[in-house]
Amino acid sequence: MGLAAIFMTSMLMGFFGAIVPGPLLTVTINESLRRGAKAGPQIASGHALVELALVVAIFYGLGTYITWPVVKGTIGIVGGLFLFWMAYGILKESFNSVVLDFSGETTAKGLRPWVSGITVTASNPYWFLWWATAGAGSLMLAANYGIIGAICFYLGHIIADYIWFTFVAFTVARGKKLFTPLVYRFVLGVCGLFLVGLAGYFVYSGAGFLMSFRA
Repeated sequence: MGLAAIFMTSMLMGFFGAIVPGPLLTVTINESLRRGAKAGPQIASGHALVELALVVAIFYGLGTYITWPVVKGTIGIVGGLFLFWMAYGILKESFNSVVLDFSGETTAKGLRPWVSGITVTASNPYWFLWWATAGAGSLMLAANYGIIGAICFYLGHIIADYIWFTFVAFTVARGKKLFTPLVYRFVLGVCGLFLVGLAGYFVYSGAGFLMSFRA
């Protein structure tokens, strides 16, 4: 497998992972409604920073620690609590009086999009597990070409993220005329409830990992 094949394979893997509904997609939709299309690449940038740190860690042999039950359990519980906090903010806004402003100015309350990209990514235990298993295996194959191979793998992966989340944000922002205050509240409510479900699942799974560690 040459460098071009590594790049393309990583990009395809990135698309398969990005299109699966999850907290990052939910936050992208929410932020795009409030801030416009630019929220997509900003969230992807925060996501890419965390992935860069993890790719470097795996490349230098630290990826195995992610598979420890105590690590997975801690990430699951802390990440779930963080998502509960985000869901509370979204649901609270869905019940409040909403004045829509799609001017693109960064005046919305809460975290900035790139910070949201970092925190939502880092709070997802299953993102870590993917990188500790399928991601780490693919990265190690790319590492046969040294650091250049790892760079090609990383670039292919994050380009897929940028394309997908930019497309989602652009699509949502273009449909802003369809989002009356009532529709906007409904979308926020759906996003918030979805995050509540994910948060509960993360906490439940994290507790399971910790219980297996103690056993």
